[in-house]
Amino acid sequence: MDIASILGLVLAILFVLISISLGDAGVASIMAFLDAPSAMITYGGAFAVSLVMSSDIKGFINGLKSIKLILKPVNYNEEEIIKQIIDLSNVARKEGLLALEEAANNSIEDEFIKKGILLIVDGTDPEFVRSILETELTCIGDRHKTNIAFWENLASMGPAWGMIGTLVGLINMLGNLSDINSVGPNMAIALVTTFYGSLLANWMCIPVSTKLKSNDVAEIMAKNIVVEGLLSIQAGENPRIIEEKLKSFISPERRQAMAGNEGGEEGGE
Repeated sequence: MDIASILGLVLAILFVLISISLGDAGVASIMAFLDAPSAMITYGGAFAVSLVMSSDIKGFINGLKSIKLILKPVNYNEEEIIKQIIDLSNVARKEGLLALEEAANNSIEDEFIKKGILLIVDGTDPEFVRSILETELTCIGDRHKTNIAFWENLASMGPAWGMIGTLVGLINMLGNLSDINSVGPNMAIALVTTFYGSLLANWMCIPVSTKLKSNDVAEIMAKNIVVEGLLSIQAGENPRIIEEKLKSFISPERRQAMAGNEGGEEGGE
């Protein structure tokens, strides 16, 4: 589980509740923020319109389920991937490309790397290997963008429907100005919908979409390293050259951190 995501969501709502309870009425102040009609028009309206914007009901459900993705830790360690590629390049240099199949079956768990290795072992033209792997990357990115767009759309709908709820409340309030004592309570209830909409957008939707974007960048970069590394192995490049090429994907600080570790074997003959 991604502790940072869970902790962030819990702390955010906790700070809000604590701030509310610091009012004159104490914890009882929270009750003033609980209103079923306000929740219905804000959350009901926002999710209903998100259903319209989704491709279909299945797409809407998949969008909701994608929140689970932010709770999973991202295990894309670029340094480890580079080392793994260098190990494979040393195997290919010493034993030939066909030896990569055994290495993939015995020590590689990543399906994307396995797929690339098998394409190389089968003697697929390098341009076709690149095309196939980049097509898969494009499809992965498209799936990510669909989930990100779902939460971005929901984030925009939350405040909008909160404002609609506020307008409904104000209209009802202005229609009953003869009872001056009801103005204050009715005004408070009208503003609750705006609060609900802002909470939906800024506590849930925007953080989720931003985290999904971050995960997308990490995964795509890791897989681009794999593509370049495997194609370099297929081209028969020296492991040292491959290592330096792949290090260009990471920051200078991380390259320096790798400098003290053992790199690819010198393959010059």
